[in-house]
Amino acid sequence: MSSNTAESRSGLENFLCEGEHTVAELTTKSIAQEQQVQQEQKIETRTTVERIAGFTIVATAVAVLAVLVAAALFAQGQDNNNNKDKYSLKSPSGIAFSDFRGYEDWSVVSSARTDEVLKVIVANPTMIKAYKAGVPGNGQPFPEGSMIAKLQWKPKKSTEAPFVVDVPDVFKQAFLMEKDSKRFPKSGGWGYAVFNYEAASDTFTADSKSPSDCGYACHTPVKAKDYIFHPYQKR
Repeated sequence: MSSNTAESRSGLENFLCEGEHTVAELTTKSIAQEQQVQQEQKIETRTTVERIAGFTIVATAVAVLAVLVAAALFAQGQDNNNNKDKYSLKSPSGIAFSDFRGYEDWSVVSSARTDEVLKVIVANPTMIKAYKAGVPGNGQPFPEGSMIAKLQWKPKKSTEAPFVVDVPDVFKQAFLMEKDSKRFPKSGGWGYAVFNYEAASDTFTADSKSPSDCGYACHTPVKAKDYIFHPYQKR
């Protein structure tokens, strides 16, 4: 009887011991799994935050780019509108301002000044090429399609230079000449036009007193130079 009791007690102790180990193992596994889940959740949360931050940066960059592009397009549109208005003009004799499209970037031939205006003379590539080939000094006329523009500013005294010098102030006028012997046979093959500029309204208008031969009488003294006053200056 005593022996059976001891065996029963021993078996119970073994069972309880094994049970404790099992509970401990289950608890440990449960804790480990919970920690793993928490770690995965942290990783997922961090990834989500990083993605949101990335999307935010991209969205901000796209928005900024859109604003810059819109501003550039608006400015370009304003310039195009101004040029469109300007290049829609024609002189009383039918010389179109659009014939001189791009004159703003033509090469400089020379410069001059009177008491009233500062002048910069520019010419289109056709005429510049002829100048460099020796025209009109070589006795040859400028080719058909030659164009020259005298751009005129009202002068002012510089307030920045350490010496006395006149600089351009307000743009006043574009005096234009184009070579087309068929259209302008009575004025040495050159047509003349004047377009005045009004700074207050930022607009050009065709001068009503500028027929196609408006400059012919003035340029006749240099007929031997194909009616052109200004040589291509050394530079």
